[in-house]
Amino acid sequence: MLISTIITLIIVGVLLWLVNNKLPLDGTIRSIINIVVIIAVIVWLLRAFGLVSF
Repeated sequence: MLISTIITLIIVGVLLWLVNNKLPLDGTIRSIINIVVIIAVIVWLLRAFGLVSF
């Protein structure tokens, strides 16, 4: 469980790095993508560790 969580976080981090540094996007779109991904990861982590159930 812990190793798969760490691997997933690394993959998400690399994807965010690619979006922020390699793709020619407008700053507003880039910010929206960052916020959505970060919120999704936080919700996923809370659900994965059983702190929140929807």
